[in-house]
Parts: sequence; C-alpha cells; structure tokens
Amino acid sequence: MTEPVKPAAATLSFGPFTVTPQERLVMRDGVMLPLGAKSFDTLIALMSRPNEVVSKWDLMGLVWPGMTVEESNLRFHIAALRKALGDGKDGARYITTLSGRGYCFVAPISQAGVQSGPLPAPRPELPPVKLPNRLQRMVGRTDAVAAVSDKLVTSRFVTIVGPGGVGKTAVAVAIAHDLLPAFAEAAHFVDLAALSDPDLVITSLLLMLGLPDQTDDPMPALLAHLHDKRMLLILDNCEHVIAAAAPLAAEIFQAAPQVHILATSREALRVEGEQVYRLPPLQVPPDDPVLTAAVARTYPAVELFLERAEASGARIALDDTNAAIAAGICRKLDGMALAIELAAGRVEAYGLEQTASLLDERLNLLWQGQRTASPRQKTLQATLDWSYGLLSDHERLVLRRLAVFAGHFTIDAALDIVPDEQVDHSLLFDAIDSLVAKSMVAPRPVGAMMRYRLLDTTRAYLLGLADDGPALAARHAGYYRQWLQHAGTKWATVPSADERAIHFSALHNVRAALDWCFGSGGDVGIGISLAAAAAPIFLAMSLLTECRRWSERALLAIDPPSRGSADEMHLQAALGLTLMFTRGGSDAARSALTRALAIAETLGDAPNQLQLLGRMHIFHERIGQFETALDHARRSLVVAEGLGDAVSLGLAQSLLGVSLHLGGEHRDAARMLEAAWRGPGTERISTVYGFDHRNRAGISLARELWLQGHPAQARQLAQQTVAEAAQMDHPITLCIALIWAVSIDLWSGDLDAANENIDRFIAHAESRSMGPYLAVGRGVKGELAIRRGDAEGGVATIRHALQELHESGYELLTTTFNIALVQGLLALGQIEQAAQLIDEAMQLVARSGDHLYMPELLRMKGRVLLSLPQPNREPAERNLREALELSRCTGAKAWELRAAIDLAALVADRGDARRLLQGALAGFAEGSKTADIKAASEILGRL
Repeated sequence: MTEPVKPAAATLSFGPFTVTPQERLVMRDGVMLPLGAKSFDTLIALMSRPNEVVSKWDLMGLVWPGMTVEESNLRFHIAALRKALGDGKDGARYITTLSGRGYCFVAPISQAGVQSGPLPAPRPELPPVKLPNRLQRMVGRTDAVAAVSDKLVTSRFVTIVGPGGVGKTAVAVAIAHDLLPAFAEAAHFVDLAALSDPDLVITSLLLMLGLPDQTDDPMPALLAHLHDKRMLLILDNCEHVIAAAAPLAAEIFQAAPQVHILATSREALRVEGEQVYRLPPLQVPPDDPVLTAAVARTYPAVELFLERAEASGARIALDDTNAAIAAGICRKLDGMALAIELAAGRVEAYGLEQTASLLDERLNLLWQGQRTASPRQKTLQATLDWSYGLLSDHERLVLRRLAVFAGHFTIDAALDIVPDEQVDHSLLFDAIDSLVAKSMVAPRPVGAMMRYRLLDTTRAYLLGLADDGPALAARHAGYYRQWLQHAGTKWATVPSADERAIHFSALHNVRAALDWCFGSGGDVGIGISLAAAAAPIFLAMSLLTECRRWSERALLAIDPPSRGSADEMHLQAALGLTLMFTRGGSDAARSALTRALAIAETLGDAPNQLQLLGRMHIFHERIGQFETALDHARRSLVVAEGLGDAVSLGLAQSLLGVSLHLGGEHRDAARMLEAAWRGPGTERISTVYGFDHRNRAGISLARELWLQGHPAQARQLAQQTVAEAAQMDHPITLCIALIWAVSIDLWSGDLDAANENIDRFIAHAESRSMGPYLAVGRGVKGELAIRRGDAEGGVATIRHALQELHESGYELLTTTFNIALVQGLLALGQIEQAAQLIDEAMQLVARSGDHLYMPELLRMKGRVLLSLPQPNREPAERNLREALELSRCTGAKAWELRAAIDLAALVADRGDARRLLQGALAGFAEGSKTADIKAASEILGRL
C-alpha cells in the first residue's frame, strides 16, 4: 500500500494542552499525555469539526475507516480520552455528549500559539488504511469479479448495483485485492456506510488520503492531489449519501485520468462516465422435487448455504432425500447471500427440515449474523430498515402496496390495483422507476413483457407495515380473477413450457388471492369465481392436489342461487379430474364429472360438453368400462362435428382412436389416431383441461404401429411423443406418454429401456401425488422382475400392485398385469392358478370391452394347457389358431407372430411350421427387429 500524504506541520492548542498531529503527541504543561492510538484519532476527528455535533456513526467511520466496530469501542475511547484530559474536573469542558445525536468538541482552539477562536484544525494523519480482508472463499462470484475487473480497467468507473445483502461489498473487495498489483498497491477503500452526514463523504476521503481539511471547499485541493496519481478508489455503500458521493466520483473521474473508481450502491450514481454492473443474486436450483444432491451442489446458493451451515457447527449429509429441502431454502431467500448465511446459521440449532419450516411459516427477519458484521447487516430486519429508511414517503407508500403481489407482477396489474386517491398513475410510474433503480423492486423480462417482483425477504418485511390491507387485497383478487378469465382463452395455443411460463408467472398471485378470499375477512364471492378461473391453470401445471383443495373449498362455499352456474361447472369438472388422478375411480370423481357434464348440457355449452365428454371417456377407461368409454368418445365426435373447428374434431378423433385401439379395432383406430396426431389444427389441442390429447393420440398411434408390424417406426414415434411431453413440462401428459412407451419397450423385449422409462414415470407420479400411477409403476417393476428371472418376487409385486389398483378403482391395465402374472405363475410351476387366472381374465375382457389383448389371452390359454402335467394339446392348438386368426382379422401382426411362434413349436412334426412363421413374418416392415422376430428367425434357422 502507498503511504498517505502527510499534512503540513501544525501545533494546536486548547486549554492547558498542545497537540502536534504530525508527531501524534498531546502535551500538558510540557508533559506528554499518554493516549492510545484510537483515543488520539478520536480527539483529532472531533477537533477537526469544533462546535459541530459528530454522530457516533460518523465518528466511528472517521476513526475506524473501512472497518466494522461495535459502538462500545467508541464509548470506551471517549471515556479514556475524557479521563486523560480531566474533562469535567474543576469546571473544564472539552467534549460534550448530546444524547441520541453524538459528540461535540466545545473548547476554543488556537493554532501555532495564536489565539483565533474555534478554527478548523488541519486534517491529521491517521494510520495507513488497509483494504478489508477478502473472504477466504467467495462462492459463485468468479464471473462477476472477472466482468467488473475488465470493465474497471477499461472504463475506469464502475458501480456495482444490487439490493442489500446480495454481496456487493464482498465482490468489490475481491476485485480490489485482485487489481492491487496493477495499481502498485495504491488502493483506498472508503466505507461510507457509517456516515449519516453527506458532508462527511469528502472528509472521509481526505482522511483516508492523509490530506488536510482546512477550507470550506476542499474539492480543488483533493483534485489537485489526485490529478497525477494512479490508484484504485473504492467507494462502498453510496446509496444513503448518494447526493454527495455521485458528484464527488464524477469530479474525480474527470480531473484524475489515472484514478479508477469502483463504487457499490443500491442504486446507480447516474453520473457521466459511470458503467453500471447489476450484481444478481446467487443462482438457485429450480423447483424440482426429484432434484438430486449432485445437481443441487452445482448451484452457488446451495454451495454457500452448505458451507456456512457447516462453519456454524451443523453437519449436513446432503443426499437425494434432502437436496430439495436445501434448494427450497435458497429459493425462499431468493439467492441473497446475506439471507442464506443467516439461515445457514440456524441449521445447527434447528436442523435442516425445521429451518425450512420456520422460513415457510414466516421469514425470520431477526436471526442474528456474525458479531463483526456492520450493524445494518447483523439481521435481515436491520438491512431492510436501512433500505426502507432511504426511500421517500411516496416510495414507501407504493412499495408497501406492491407487497400485495406474491411473485411477479406486470405494470398493468400494478396500475389496476395500487392507485387510489393517494397514488395516481403518474406517481406510481415514478415510484416504480425509482424503486427499480434502488434495487427494491427487481425487473425481469418474461417473453416480450417486463415483469417485476419484490424479493421474499422484502415482502415479508413490508407485510408488517401494511395499512390498507382489505381494500388492496380485494382489488388484487378481483384483478387476477378477471385476468384468468380473459387469459384462459389463450392457453390452448401455448403448447411449450417456455411459452406457458408467460401465463403461469401470475400463479403465486392467484394463490395469495385465494388465501385471502377464503380467509378471515376475505371475499368468498370473488374466491369462488377465482377458484373456477384458476382451475385450468392448476390442471395445466398438473398441480392436482392444489386444484382439488381449492375446488372443494369453493364448492362448499357456493350458495343455492349460484348452483348450476358456469363457475360450478368448472369447479366440479376440476374436482372430478383431480380426484380421478389422485384417488382413482371413486364415486366422488364420477359424481363431480357427471354433475359438470349435466350443467354444460343445461347451459348449452358445447365446447365444455366436448371437454367433459373427454374426461368422462378417460374416467371410464381407467375404471375398466371400455364400452362406456367408447360411447362417450362417439358422443364427443357428434359434438365436435357440430362445433366444426379442427381443434374440436382433433380432440374427438383422439378419444375415439384410443377407444378403438383398446377395443382391438386396429385399422379404424390407426386412421383416427393418425388424423388426431397429424390433422389440421391438432397442434393446438391443449393441456388446459388436464390432457394433451394430441400427444395421447401420438403415443397410442405408436402402439398401433408396433402391433401392425412397424416396430422401428413405432419406437421412433414413442420417443418423439415422450420428448414433446417432457418439453411441455406437464407431468400428466408425460406420465401417459411414458407408460405407453413402456408397453412398447416390453413388447419389443427391450427391458433396459422399459426400466429407465418406468423409473421416470414413477418419479413424476410421486411429484404430483398421483397414487394410482405409483401402483402402476410397481406393477411394471413386477413384470420386469418376471422377465428377468425373478418370478417369485415379480408375482408378489404384481399381486400387491393389482390389489392397490382394484382398491382405487383403476382397471385400465388389469389385463396387461394379468397376462404378466400368468407368465410368472407358469415359471413357478403353479399351473392350476395360472389356468384359473387366464379364464378369469378372458371373462373380464369379454365383459369390459378391452379386446386389444384377446389374441394374447388366447395364446396364453394355449400355453397354460400345454403346461399341464398331462398337456392338453388339442384344445391348446385350437386356442393358438384362434389367436392367430383373430390377430389376422384385426390387423395385429405382432400378436399374429407370437401366436405363430407358439403354434409352430406345437406342430413342428407336421411340416407346416415353416409356412406359419414365414406367413407371420411377411407383413413386417423391412428391417424390423424385436425379440419376437429374432425368436421366429432362430426357429426358421433350425427348421
């Protein structure tokens, strides 16, 4: 570090004392007075401003520049100084204390022995000031340090801007240390945080440089001193003295071409030459319930949280079970470094889960930080008090009202909700501009429109200050009800997750509004229509439990005059769908869907009739009533043809195509599914009512392609539909795509792919509490176990899964699991149980209508008969031939091949086995490869 320039020699006198600042001596009647270094610095700082009140914060900033100290240190040195001077004895008065304001030097001062009254003393030399220590390890700021350093070297003047607690000072100190060699160790750090008087900004800088402050206008002397100097000047925490710091920095930048200025502030200085760098919060993980520990650790916010928690004595074994909890804490704190450090310090006492719970209940703004932190950063409350205190009255009023928004909001929303007789539109615009500039409101572009939000810590602080809550909350809830009703018509045209994010950014505000509406003092009427309008957005995001909760609450609150309304229709429809996915085919789900459809028919609402027929269709499929589902699909086609638009027609074709597929009508099914997958307008079939019917048609078409002899094309289409479903970020659609893709993997004999896809399926089902799907996943795991040789474990797993599925009324895959169970029983030698089960399964298909699997059931019946202790060959052959013929009639080439393989083995001694196999293989697309094709080819080779 360079040494400060020494002031001109001078001797000051007061009472019986003489002071020589250059030699740091205080004499009394020729005898040296023993004073500590900081007591001496305190005396000189007070004598520099005689007869002026110097606040305790200003005094600490002058005596301990660039350092954070406790107020008790100042009181100790004031007491020591008074004792050494004999202040108060024999009527002597040198230093007075003004309660709540600070200290004042009141004795007359003379210079060089010439009495001149209370003259300003020359600025003494204080000890050389070092840069604050840089953090031993700074997390997640490497790019910021590099970017600002480059700007600073090339542009000379950079201000790091960001909200309180984001880490601006830490970054600035790191940059200063990195650049010290480039400035030959000439770097000066001026901490302005402790100053309450803007006039002391230049005084602090003069003190740092060792320059005298003897004139009313010290600026010319300062600029003359800096004119030919090469140095780095750091002005830290400028926001509260910005009126003085900004012109000072501008003057230095213009007059001293080799001085580089690095400032930190919660708002830009807005002067010529300044380059602004907005320091973002630390990156946080996404809201992903299946987040792994390995992925979580790659995010700087989590890394900082873990480091600070361990430094505080906590021992966190971060693994895949608790990674989402740690990530949630960091998201709740918006990636703000100070807030994360304060929360991390609580883990040792409360544990990870309890710390997260405390934050969820209410952000604790009074958690204490490090003892050495500056007063404004010891708690979040102190940090926010500091920021809030810097605002004007109008800015505070607008900011308090903006706290009604949870998450992002648009300027249109603010204009509709915030203004009243106290705040007009002009004032609102001005206040938001200023609050953004001061880092109190964070802007963020979403699509083509700018969104704004308050950090959660800021909002929690402001909610305790709100003074017009009910009226504001009512305007907020009413606005989002209207917005949902208007925007809901557009969701059908936004198939991708990125596009939907624009519409879904208001979801947190919808939740907050619903909480208020159904809470104490809320407006239930607004709440009912708000819940009805919100149902589609919850379903489109697969937030099933949340959708069910609000739908149930709103339906309970509907009064008799509102029965049969469109609101009730939407709420019943949402309730029925969510019950179906979370609790299975319950009577409550059926009742809700039936009621919704009846209301739609009474209202003559054809578009909603179509959507509800689609839900009823899927409901009856899931409970195993395939003939009833087919009837609903045919009714939907009639309604769609009446509407006459391509989207409606595509939806109905999807429903009918799926029903025909499950009914074993393969040729007609393929035609309908092809139209729903590739027809005009089908790209706009949406997830708004809980499904993407185009995607469902695509994965069903993939199954048809496999069954009709095009396995390569089938797998390619299955992969495409799964990829598209994943891109939509819609778990229901993805689960449907995955489970049907798994069936193609299993049919093809690709057990590894089936296992990978079923694991994804289970993870997404868990993330949305879709209970029946979890049982489906376990059933598939059982089938995989049987196929891999663990028949005993697989049979037990499937039986348990089937029991769960029967209890929840989910029967869609019962036949599939029964076939797998028969295979497992045969492998275990339990032939009689297998025979009984295959007969029951065939009877069930005959009753319910899922004839898709009848050829397979006939084939398995033949295998069971051949497995008896005394094989019954003749009935077995009849079953196999019936399976073969049924497959040919319906166009199921894959089932035909399987029947031909088993039949060829049975009649090999008759000489027509080759003809059977060759005929079955002839219909497959060239180059097709499946486990069945491989087996048939091997048999032909042996023949």
